[in-house]
Amino acid sequence: MKKMIYNQDPYLMPFRGAIDARHQRILDTKKHLAGDRPLADAINNHLFYGLHRKEDGSWVLREWAPSASRIYLIGDFNNWKRTDAYSLKPIGQGNWEIVLPEMFMHHGDLYKLFVEWPGGGGERLPAYVTRAVQDPITKIFSAQVWEPEEKYAWKHPHAGKRPHPMIYECHIGMSSEKEKVASFEEFRTEVLPKVKELGYDTLQIMALQEHPYYGSFGYQVSNFFALSSRFGTPEEFKRLVDDAHGKGIAVVMDIVHSHSVDNEAEGLSRLDGRDDLYFYSGPQGHHPAWGSRCFDYGKDEVKYFLLSNVKYWIEEYHIDGFRFDGVTSMLYWDHGLGKDFNGYESYFDAGVDENAVTYLALANMLVHSMNPNGFTIAEDMSGMAGLAAPFNEGGVGFDFRMSMGVADHWIKWIKELSDEQWSMGAIWWELTNKRADEKTISYAECHDQALVGDKTLIFRLMDKEMYFSMNKDSSNSIVDRGVALHKMIRLVTAATAGDGYLNFMGNEFGHPEWIDFPREGNGWSFAHARRQWSLADPEYLRYRYLRNFDVSMVHLLKRERTLFSKPRLLVLDEQKKVLIFQRGNCIFAFNFSPAGSFADYGFAAPAGKWETVLSSDDPVFDGFARVSVGEEHLTVPEKSPNGDQSLGDTLYLYLPARTVQVLKKVD
Repeated sequence: MKKMIYNQDPYLMPFRGAIDARHQRILDTKKHLAGDRPLADAINNHLFYGLHRKEDGSWVLREWAPSASRIYLIGDFNNWKRTDAYSLKPIGQGNWEIVLPEMFMHHGDLYKLFVEWPGGGGERLPAYVTRAVQDPITKIFSAQVWEPEEKYAWKHPHAGKRPHPMIYECHIGMSSEKEKVASFEEFRTEVLPKVKELGYDTLQIMALQEHPYYGSFGYQVSNFFALSSRFGTPEEFKRLVDDAHGKGIAVVMDIVHSHSVDNEAEGLSRLDGRDDLYFYSGPQGHHPAWGSRCFDYGKDEVKYFLLSNVKYWIEEYHIDGFRFDGVTSMLYWDHGLGKDFNGYESYFDAGVDENAVTYLALANMLVHSMNPNGFTIAEDMSGMAGLAAPFNEGGVGFDFRMSMGVADHWIKWIKELSDEQWSMGAIWWELTNKRADEKTISYAECHDQALVGDKTLIFRLMDKEMYFSMNKDSSNSIVDRGVALHKMIRLVTAATAGDGYLNFMGNEFGHPEWIDFPREGNGWSFAHARRQWSLADPEYLRYRYLRNFDVSMVHLLKRERTLFSKPRLLVLDEQKKVLIFQRGNCIFAFNFSPAGSFADYGFAAPAGKWETVLSSDDPVFDGFARVSVGEEHLTVPEKSPNGDQSLGDTLYLYLPARTVQVLKKVD
């Protein structure tokens, strides 16, 4: 019998017909788009449309604009005048083309299209433009000819397979300590070495696609093939990716195919005067919450556009994988707004946009066919069954899905409950609950929790006290609690992670305050759109010790290959707030009690000798030295009152309040 997701999950069996029909629909669409060829061979719109240099040195520009009555190429080379010499010619099927001699355009020239349609017209940027720049004074975007004489020479191959990625989520522009927009070069030379030292093996870079409004965090994309010019040049980004690969770090791009900016002058909206050229017609083509445009995933031209976009980023910039943003919004006609996903019915009923499901499955096929080690991550809050299951088993084919509920629950527990009310069972359940057929990425917080209007974990734990008592010599019980729990929360999240772990840059050392991009409401200030790396340098500030713990935590999990094994619960003690589990060759012993320290706490454990290899109570992590790293503990052949009695032996540990210690089996 063929292995399918409904054979592994009996609750999916009633939906077998819908799953099989979805699977066949995807296969039929693939054949429709590619025939009998591999999908990657058929997806080449980016090589046809847009501006290209031909072998003889001349230039060719093509655009799909079926509702246009006339299109002019305007720019530096013709004083921005509409003339017949720069008029595109219709070549059939809604396509337009212009061929110009080599001397007519040069590297660095600015240009646009002026599109006329019955009853109107306006300036537009080509849909497949690969370089767009913003005038510093007028703030208007123009396309730019980008054809440097020297092509970038790649030095390093792709980073390789990432079965359990340790992800460092980052934003190039806000990565500098200075109040400005940082560059690719600054990130490469100043931040990338930090990522390597921290031990993360994957960069997840946000806001790479061009977006008119910097404060959108890159989510209101206008030019899908254009690398955001505010951070630097294509060659500088290639050098960053190349250097990351040289350091053994994979590069994942946060790709936005869930919607498009509503802007007409910069984006795809009404490119040829038609409202539904790339988007659904009527209200369905407008996102009610985001004020943006919604792609028509059922239209062939849109599928070719978006799939070509995926291929372009892999080919041009050697991207190793993609985190697809806003997947929930794509999957459902109502975008998942105000919807409770409390049953499997909602994953297969009429509320699902099957066009979007098909597109996402094809995008995953394309990534994996182009790079067998490439990987994809779905940002989905609906929990759609099969989304991150292999396609040949009836899934959509994502390699991972984000465990978005984990971060939400940490906020809920910290915000609504006192420490004494924390449930070890709830923590264990929420951190480990996942579908057996899917891999997940866990995180205690990402960029979302740091945005203005929300709070980072460190700020929720300490609030204003962190402004006055982060000096190591200060005495403040609130800060002591915050430091202790910050370490414990991050380790319990990472150590129970389904298959990978994510951290947003700076949060490893408890970066203070929030993220707030320059906007009218804050006087266009960059004060909160940067990372204060220097806080983690001085020995007298506690930030340094939180960073030390994160470094040790990440390196330990990688060194011991912790995520390659499933977690096994050993102790769940609600009364004493103790949570102990084994994963691989390590035991993780957490005592969340705010005041109770327990000497000779016995619990059932695999027989042998165990050595303490990490303790959050170590002074190098701003602890109180109540547990010593390097101590060895022997199990005793006796029954224990705590834990799984079938293990036979008992391990006795001292568990200080609000600490975690990790033990490794050495014999």
